[in-house]
Amino acid sequence: MNNAGMDPRRLELLLELSRLGSMRAVAETMHVTTSTVSQQLAVLAREAGTPLIEPAGRRVRLTPAGRRLAGHAVIILAALEAARLDLDPSAAPSGTVRAASYATGARRVLLPAARILAAQHPEVSLHIHEHEPAEALALLASDDTDLALIYDYNLAPAGFDGGLVIRPLGSTRWSLGVPSEPGRGRGTAPEVFDRFRDHDWIVNSRNTADDEVLRVLGSLAGFEPRVAHRADSLELVQDMIVAGLGVGLLPSGQPAMRGMTLQTLHHPPVMLRAYAAIRPGRAAWPPLALVLDLIQRGFPAA
Repeated sequence: MNNAGMDPRRLELLLELSRLGSMRAVAETMHVTTSTVSQQLAVLAREAGTPLIEPAGRRVRLTPAGRRLAGHAVIILAALEAARLDLDPSAAPSGTVRAASYATGARRVLLPAARILAAQHPEVSLHIHEHEPAEALALLASDDTDLALIYDYNLAPAGFDGGLVIRPLGSTRWSLGVPSEPGRGRGTAPEVFDRFRDHDWIVNSRNTADDEVLRVLGSLAGFEPRVAHRADSLELVQDMIVAGLGVGLLPSGQPAMRGMTLQTLHHPPVMLRAYAAIRPGRAAWPPLALVLDLIQRGFPAA
């Protein structure tokens, strides 16, 4: 490797190529010619002492070494930007933050954050993609997203690891959504579950956390819930409950549709715990730091 060091501008071109996937898109974003992008990446490859890109049909893609260097580039460029801001406190953050989030988290905290950014920080863009926690963490591990909003339940702790930085955001209580019927009494969570032991149950189709909570509370009530339906959309879960297809877990704070009620679960409660996950060394990147701050301030009010 060339001991003279790597030009941050070339590292930025490589990073943009890893994100955008084509030299033409990089050239348009960076306001240079495609030829300049190609030439500068060729120089960077010589500095690195290894090929960084390879043909992929009519396009190019990063080699394994190129992907590794792009990962380092994020940290290097973030450190340089942090140093620049330290010397110039008046500089505003700018750039695109890619966020992967479960649907409720996106709706409750990412959309409000996006509105604040548009009004107060127009140089920062927030790109939102809906994914369940395992999918979001895989994208974060492959550096295909900058931020992952994930969750688990107190009764089904996920034990997130993988060398990521995990920041707790807060928790929300969940209830059991059931068809509206007279004579439904109160009770502990196992007692509520026991009253619906003969019903079909509805759980998430892309995450097993719901299944685990059902197994725990069903076990305390002395039965195994019969899972018959799976749905990602909470609105669809409510529609299925109203249609008499089963019962399922729903957030306590949301309005119940006509034809269904929310049975409070306590002793033990069911709490969904939300987290923000990022790769190590990324928190100092100003656009991401700004988005994290907005999320952490916004979650308690969600």
